[in-house]
Amino acid sequence: MSIVQTLRRAGIEVRDDAATRAMYASDASLYRIPPLAVVRPRHVDEIASVLHLARAHGVPVTSRGGGTSVAGNAVGRGLVLDFSRHLHRVLDVDPLGRTARVEPGVVQAALQAAVRPHGLRFGPDPSSHTRATIGGMIGNNACGSRALGYGRTSDNVLAMTHLLASGDTLRTGYDAHGTPTVDGPEGLLAALRAAAGRHLAAARTEFDLFGRQLSGYAVHHLLPERFDLGRALVGSEGTLAVLTEATVRLVPDPAHRVLVAIGFTDIVAAGRAAPTVVTFGPTACEGMDERLVDVLRSRRGEHTVPPLPKGGAWLLVEIAGDDRDEVVGRARALAAADLGLQSEVVEDPTVQARLWRIREDGAGMAGRAPSGSPAWPGFEDAAVPPERLGAYLARFDELVAEFGMTSAPYGHFGDGCMHVRLDLPLDRPDGLRVLRAFLTAAAGVVAEFGGSVSGEHGDGRARGELLALTYSTEAIALFGAVKRAFDPENLLNPGVLVDPDPVDADVRPVGTGYREGLAFTYEHDGGDLGRAVHRCTGVGRCRAEHPAGGGVMCPSYLATREEKDSTRGRARVLQDVVVGALDWRAPAVRDALDLCLSCKGCRSDCPTGVDMATYKSEALHQRYRRRLRPRAHYSLGRLPRWARLAGRLPRVANAAVRVPGLRQVSLLLAGVDRRRSVPELAARPFHRAWRRDTAGTGGTPVLLFVDSFSDAFSPAVAEATVRVLRGAGYEPRLAAPGTCCGLTWITTGQLDAARRILGRTVTELAAAARAGLPIVGIEPSCTAVLRSDAVELLGGTGFGEDARLVASATRTLAELLTGTAGWNPPDLSGTRLVTQPHCHHHAVLGRDADEALLRRTGAQVTTLAGCCGLAGNFGVEIGHYEVSVAVAGQHLLPALDAAPDAVVLADGFSCRTQVADLRARPALHLAELLDRG
Repeated sequence: MSIVQTLRRAGIEVRDDAATRAMYASDASLYRIPPLAVVRPRHVDEIASVLHLARAHGVPVTSRGGGTSVAGNAVGRGLVLDFSRHLHRVLDVDPLGRTARVEPGVVQAALQAAVRPHGLRFGPDPSSHTRATIGGMIGNNACGSRALGYGRTSDNVLAMTHLLASGDTLRTGYDAHGTPTVDGPEGLLAALRAAAGRHLAAARTEFDLFGRQLSGYAVHHLLPERFDLGRALVGSEGTLAVLTEATVRLVPDPAHRVLVAIGFTDIVAAGRAAPTVVTFGPTACEGMDERLVDVLRSRRGEHTVPPLPKGGAWLLVEIAGDDRDEVVGRARALAAADLGLQSEVVEDPTVQARLWRIREDGAGMAGRAPSGSPAWPGFEDAAVPPERLGAYLARFDELVAEFGMTSAPYGHFGDGCMHVRLDLPLDRPDGLRVLRAFLTAAAGVVAEFGGSVSGEHGDGRARGELLALTYSTEAIALFGAVKRAFDPENLLNPGVLVDPDPVDADVRPVGTGYREGLAFTYEHDGGDLGRAVHRCTGVGRCRAEHPAGGGVMCPSYLATREEKDSTRGRARVLQDVVVGALDWRAPAVRDALDLCLSCKGCRSDCPTGVDMATYKSEALHQRYRRRLRPRAHYSLGRLPRWARLAGRLPRVANAAVRVPGLRQVSLLLAGVDRRRSVPELAARPFHRAWRRDTAGTGGTPVLLFVDSFSDAFSPAVAEATVRVLRGAGYEPRLAAPGTCCGLTWITTGQLDAARRILGRTVTELAAAARAGLPIVGIEPSCTAVLRSDAVELLGGTGFGEDARLVASATRTLAELLTGTAGWNPPDLSGTRLVTQPHCHHHAVLGRDADEALLRRTGAQVTTLAGCCGLAGNFGVEIGHYEVSVAVAGQHLLPALDAAPDAVVLADGFSCRTQVADLRARPALHLAELLDRG
């Protein structure tokens, strides 16, 4: 009986299907190793059983938390233990003792939320804190931006419980006097002491030379004068033992934080100034230059970058403390120290957050190099003594240029740690040779500067082989002796740190192109779907909780907590498709994409710009083209057509769906969940009412794009839009009745038909655009099609020029009104609004104009994060109802319940429908809100 069968028989949750193996084959690194299976233990006894069976079968075991490891630390050929699924509890918080006891799968941000009410925090905070687990942080000895103030993870772990490969339990901690304690097999302890005794010179002279020297094992903690096995285990990357529980130190959260932004001529000058900055006692000192900022501007627009001091590089320095006058005084003293070209003290928390957002998104945004090519990790975590950082940055830039590459460095400059991704030519036949040559040369440069190839990400598969370039043969021998003492059979995360796999082995085939037979043009990826799906670098932002007023991505993951329902999980499956490991019609592809809401949240919220809604449409197109489709594709996917037909006799159609037996049969045939309401057709579609409109004002002409939903189901919204436009001095003109954006065809992957529909539409709308008329949309999702999808679908056809012209002329109502001189919104002071933005509005169109307009009304506005959960056809389809409601329960429903008397503002037809279905409340479009004043 296989180990997988034995695990299942024991009742342990184990998965070895193609989709799961694809999703766990990569982390956030450059490496791809499909596991034998993924085990999701529920308690410690199950971990012990897994280790027992792994020994019996000779199967290796790799521990995994959030899967955000950048060096290939969390992938392996045997069993992958996913601690994030079940073992994610905060077991105990002791506010007086300032400690917390946690399971390894708890996310750092969840721990912070649990201890924040006590005025406490866990100090280390990597940029991936919203999805990185404490177990993973212990595995890598993570540090984050505030290590200057709070130290590394190893400085904040008080006790740990591990299971050894042998099955024995190992406990480490400290007694009341702070003396390290250990409870474990005597043979292990004796072997470790003997190993350290044989290599005393290396352990004493080659390690702990500066704060971010974190590559290799922390063998200096095995020295007889400082034997601390707990600290030695932190940073061992799951190669020595399996963590099952940890007690961590908590620290008071300072009452006041002030940010000092300092501009420099270049990043080298910033690096040289960092040691002086540290003398002012900051909690953080982060560096970046214009290369990273330019990537952000190109991805998200100029408005996303707040004003920065003069210069081409910057240090962002946080000063914190409980005495506001002291904190502000220290910040102003730093600003006055004349370290750069210009300094600015930022006290506004909102502006501080915007500046930190640049830095926090660095790892993801750096997935595109300044050259515009994909950029990859591999040597993204080197550190040198801080006083040598400036010179190292200069030499590193020279090395990158020698290899004909570009980069956008950033990092923890106060600690001497630099992060970077490189546009390695992995699409070339000699790509792996270049990878090896560069990594070897870069490690040599680090060695010249007395540095470490890892500063907080661990060595993993990316740098294990490079340790021999920075440590002596004696130190490498000591690593091996430590590994053999803990894990003589090499079961735990083999190929990492000791007897490492080659740095160019098992590299993801990121250069594999996929260009033939595609429906979309993928213009931003050179027409290559392979390059598009490999935008996903695995940083896992799609697994993060988002605060109120934040993003959308990824609603399905937040509802199910399943990796397959995350943007990353889906991207991993599609990456297997483009390299030929899976077929478009494989069940793994169907299952991974089934619960994607096509919300496009990832398009804006993913730092690398993954657009899973587009990839899902492509996948459905490839799967069902010229084949029988699901029922919902014929009903919901062609809804505008059926609405036009039924709109000829709306009363008859409405009455028919109210007949009990007929209603159930109709919903079943249409593939619609029986718990869903059927929106009523309007007694008179908008286009019929328009024919009788004689109230023209002679104002400035605009073309009003009346979508199928507004026309057939919500004509009151279109009528209100007309009145608002006329009140603002415009005179709407309409496209021909039946003009459609093809949205429902796009979301169901009927892309040949969508292309034909859109071709006709942009031809008509382009004539208005050429005449200088703005094109104003009503329904956000349809407006977004004109702004974006039409270009992607028609870019390679004879309609491409028209599509681009229409996209540039398309406006939302708020965009038009806020740009209209002399127009003022009504005074809504005293009105409380709960606003549910449409996901496509958030992701494609942007809501800056809407937010600015609402502020001018004087209303009290609560803008919700997340998706409403209906998402067009998704939430009404059979099999999606529970997830749809769960998504609504993340933000929308709690907000509605908390404000029963508030006005609900929802521009999207599906958002208003969800509100009506789940809470029986009316919701207004922006036009209706402005119209009623």
